[in-house]
Amino acid sequence: MSFWLGVDTGGTFTDFVVLGDNSQRIHKVLSTPHAPEQAIFQGIRELGLSAALAAGELVIVHGTTVATNAALEGKGARTVLVTNEGLEDVLLIGRQTRQALYDLTPTAQPGPVQREDILAVTGRLDAQGREIRPLPASAIAELVARIKALKPEAVAINLLFSYLNPAHEEALRAALADCGAFVCHSAEVLPLAGEYERGLATWLNAWLGPGVADYLDRLGQGAAPSQVSLMQSSGGTLSLDAAARRAVNLLLSGPAGGLNAARAIGEQLNMPRLMTFDMGGTSSDVALLDNGFRLTLEGRIGHWPVAVPMVDMHTIGAGGGSLARVDAAGMLHVGPESAGADPGPACYGRGGTAVTVTDANLVLGHLPDTQTLGGHMALDRAAACAALDVLATRLGCSAQEAALGVLALANEHMAQALRVISIQKGYDPADFVLMSFGGAGGLHVCALADMLGTRQALVPRNSGVLSAQGLVRAPRQRELIRALPAEADPATVEALAGALLAQGREALTSEGVSEHDLATGVQVDLCYSGQSFPLSVPWTGDPAAAEATFHTLHEARYGHRLTLPVAWINVRARVTSREPLPDLPPPDATAPGEPGTTEVTRPGGLSTTSVPVWARASLPPPDHHLYPLCGPLIVTEAVATTWVAPGWELRCLDSGDLLLQRSQKPA
Repeated sequence: MSFWLGVDTGGTFTDFVVLGDNSQRIHKVLSTPHAPEQAIFQGIRELGLSAALAAGELVIVHGTTVATNAALEGKGARTVLVTNEGLEDVLLIGRQTRQALYDLTPTAQPGPVQREDILAVTGRLDAQGREIRPLPASAIAELVARIKALKPEAVAINLLFSYLNPAHEEALRAALADCGAFVCHSAEVLPLAGEYERGLATWLNAWLGPGVADYLDRLGQGAAPSQVSLMQSSGGTLSLDAAARRAVNLLLSGPAGGLNAARAIGEQLNMPRLMTFDMGGTSSDVALLDNGFRLTLEGRIGHWPVAVPMVDMHTIGAGGGSLARVDAAGMLHVGPESAGADPGPACYGRGGTAVTVTDANLVLGHLPDTQTLGGHMALDRAAACAALDVLATRLGCSAQEAALGVLALANEHMAQALRVISIQKGYDPADFVLMSFGGAGGLHVCALADMLGTRQALVPRNSGVLSAQGLVRAPRQRELIRALPAEADPATVEALAGALLAQGREALTSEGVSEHDLATGVQVDLCYSGQSFPLSVPWTGDPAAAEATFHTLHEARYGHRLTLPVAWINVRARVTSREPLPDLPPPDATAPGEPGTTEVTRPGGLSTTSVPVWARASLPPPDHHLYPLCGPLIVTEAVATTWVAPGWELRCLDSGDLLLQRSQKPA
């Protein structure tokens, strides 16, 4: 029989969810950042799936951080950029936007590419995609010779108006086929207007491509003959071979899996409006789901804008492994640096000596010292206390007070991230349910809900591996987008939509999906004339209906509509496989058990109190008279721990998910 395996590689842990034989199994191992596939194959062995892997009976869906980490750490390949004469400095100049508007002396960010690695060609297209200056064979041959002399690892080709006519880029791509480097061009990476954004996306794809391709090659060879697919930043999967050519589409690979699972849970529980909060060991990802998640062309990775379609998500460097430190002025800081998987937090007992958020939770008792991480890693409370003692001495307070300070700062960082995706975009957090997942999310969910004024929170079943669960049930999908020419008429929109749909169908049928199992949809991006940021509306073939929908959506989003003409910017096509995905088994029906107890530090850090500790499997069934269980209390499971703060109540739902509700106003 076949097994479905979701694998989410994080900065600290690699998470596994296995579906098959009408059952679900979960597992965690420490990540191996130098060679992420080693942790994956270790987990497969520990799950007893080696025979299924060798027999080709394991279907692996993978969310990877290889592209993300390489981009954040600046560890891409040496890349040559090919552009038009006169446009060599576009990526070096960038945009005029500043992160700190009133900082008159901002620190200059390094450009993406060195000036000596930028080459130009003479060919030129006009704004309608017509050739106004040819690209002769002699110029192509000269360029190829210069690139071979430079011996780069990758080449990015970005020519003016190639999104309307890719002929020049395709000619260069064909000529460079045997240059020994990874080569990509902008018309295949991001065929949209915006020379800087399109060029940067193409450069990122080339810069990250060799490293991602090398990793995926090792993974594919080790997994053969079993099938491996990769999660894209847009929420669907693509084959291993296609992913190796589209590194820039993998930048939110893992987090997109969590949003897939969150959307499914929200639909099941009739909770379509969710703020999601995924707190892992190294970072936290937050997003807003309003009847599904949104895709954006305004994503960022580090300080680079990334205009490829991706889930609308905000990421910060605050996780369970975030390091606490005291600066020269005696001020406490938490993150963005992380202890990672090696050595990890002090409480892992692997040689770490600096305080992390996980150590603070352990010292305060929110994370019981009898708990094991991933079901097998014991916690070293003595090591965590020793690390907190050093930090407390520098702060001039007790270890418990220092731990409370660490949590307060970490919570403020994460609450601010949640405000970015809600309040700053015109949404009231009180209208949403806060869903937490990730290994550390349940420890902070009540505090964050209080800070945001949200009275309901949801902790899903197996929340510590929810991203891996979302991966294993993600559909095969293509999100395609193409810029529209100026003054496009309905026939042009239909023609471009048809071409994109045909491209998506061909890609999925080549992966073995039946034509009968494909679902399609088309949208158009519209904005008022003179605006820079479009809104997406469904395309049904009627331009008047599309513009009417745009006016309504603009008023709902921004509070007003204008009488300006509507500009048609892009057409989008989505092709999705409707193949049946493996079902999650229902929660185990178990008789209620009895809680244990543990000592927890009271607010203020001056005394402790005893609170109940429930194993999640021993919680009463949903209709039991014991509900609601009133905080403070702790719920433990193999892959996560939930701290139910004072003033909060807990119920277990029929789905096995935990619903937390605020019963009193926070003190």
